[in-house]
Amino acid sequence: MLQPKKTKFRRAQKGKMKGNAQRGNQLAFGSFGIKSLESIWITGRQIEAARQAVTRHMKREGQLWIRVFPDKPITKKPAEVRMGKGKGSPEGFVVPVTPGRIILEAEGVPYEVAKEALRLGAQKLPIKTKFIVRRDYVQE
Repeated sequence: MLQPKKTKFRRAQKGKMKGNAQRGNQLAFGSFGIKSLESIWITGRQIEAARQAVTRHMKREGQLWIRVFPDKPITKKPAEVRMGKGKGSPEGFVVPVTPGRIILEAEGVPYEVAKEALRLGAQKLPIKTKFIVRRDYVQE
């Protein structure tokens, strides 16, 4: 599961997810990618599930880049605990994703294989996504 080796602070505030992605919204490494269309927190487990689905369909050919990393700690209070008495203990890590953010990129496989692989990966994410292709990509 993806998580930071070390964090500066154990707990973080929730924050707001306003607007579209200002960075990480262009294909940087591969020719194909999936782009988010909604705002959501994605957990390390969800990213790992998507990665496994994509690599299995691509039969470990080509290359895959994960463009997001869960580094925001999420806390949770135990069940049936009264209000107050401080913030809960850290439960896991998430990455806040806003519309336009590239989540996965792929390269080195044919268009049809990449499209199906990234579709299977997108199914594992709790978010609407869009398959995108590099502008200068030429199909053989």
